Amino acid sequence: MALGTFAVGTSGYVVAGLLPALTGELAVSETAAAQLVTAFAIAYAVGSPLFAAVTGRWERRTLLVAALVVTAIGNALAALAPGYVTLLLARVVTAIGAAVFTPAASTVAAELTSPERRGRAVALVFGGLTVATILGVPLGSVLSQSVGYQAVFALVAAFSLLGAFAVRLVLPAVPAPPPVRLAERFTVAKDPRVLAMLGATVLGCLAAFSVYTFISPVLSATAGVHGTTVSLLLFVYGAGGALGNVLGGRATDRWGARGPLLVVFGGITVVLAMLPLVATTVAGAAVVLFLWGLATWSVNPPIQHRLIELSKQNAGLVLSLNASAIYLGVGLSGLVGGAVLSGGGPLLLPEIAAVLTAIGAAVVVAGWRSRVKQPALAE
Repeated sequence: MALGTFAVGTSGYVVAGLLPALTGELAVSETAAAQLVTAFAIAYAVGSPLFAAVTGRWERRTLLVAALVVTAIGNALAALAPGYVTLLLARVVTAIGAAVFTPAASTVAAELTSPERRGRAVALVFGGLTVATILGVPLGSVLSQSVGYQAVFALVAAFSLLGAFAVRLVLPAVPAPPPVRLAERFTVAKDPRVLAMLGATVLGCLAAFSVYTFISPVLSATAGVHGTTVSLLLFVYGAGGALGNVLGGRATDRWGARGPLLVVFGGITVVLAMLPLVATTVAGAAVVLFLWGLATWSVNPPIQHRLIELSKQNAGLVLSLNASAIYLGVGLSGLVGGAVLSGGGPLLLPEIAAVLTAIGAAVVVAGWRSRVKQPALAE
């Protein structure tokens, strides 16, 4: 399942590494190219709860394989797309597969493990996303400089098919959960504590991807680096993310979700605020990107652990909504980041992102203090 999340994660994040190639080959602006992220993310956010309802009766292994096949088809269409509009549509197809796979994989991971190891299990599945940032995005960036972005999408399609084969070969059959209507999927969000976690997810992803999507112009403005150097710095960010994902899972299993969440949101705020001041050399950029990746990718395990804790009987539902929240934040980042880049320049992006993560920390605190509890969510 981690291999599958690597494929869908690379599908979602690779545009950040392909931005220079896309603007050059498609003859579009950086803001327009970034809308390929927005199209993917909005389709994911809308599609996750919708397709979770449509496929609710499917056996889980079959569902995971089908989702990865759809992801492969979307990437293959992106590789063959003759222009910007068709590439945009291909990104929507890819997002549908990813929207089904990621929350289903997280739910299966939680079901197959004991409660005391749940944080690490979810972290392992999400580890595929961090590997996507370590290898997928930097490799895509490097390859696009020599063979073009189309070959990168074709390679991601191949990895998606490989993930589908691995899931079918190794994962046992997992029965579908009890059927739930689409309207019922949103009732869990009536609990203000759940709503707070989803809000924190949106804010955290909006902050992170407002900078990550436009990391090439940001690093060009701060450290004057381009091309292969940016790819190597993306690798450093991903390495920090891999470590953060593991530490986030272990910290959650040991101390619960609240403390790690507040520490992580505070750390992200400080790192982003300092990025324009520290990332003025390649060494400085490497340090700050490693710390940024470390903090950013520590967020997922405690948030998902907290959501499962709040709604044990509806874990699949809340994780599906959280997946939508992730990509709602990612989708908004293309719009917000593009507007900030056009209006204030790349150096303003990390500062705006730092403000957003500070607000996210406040939302986490407010959500924990809430004592309102819906009967349907009684533990």
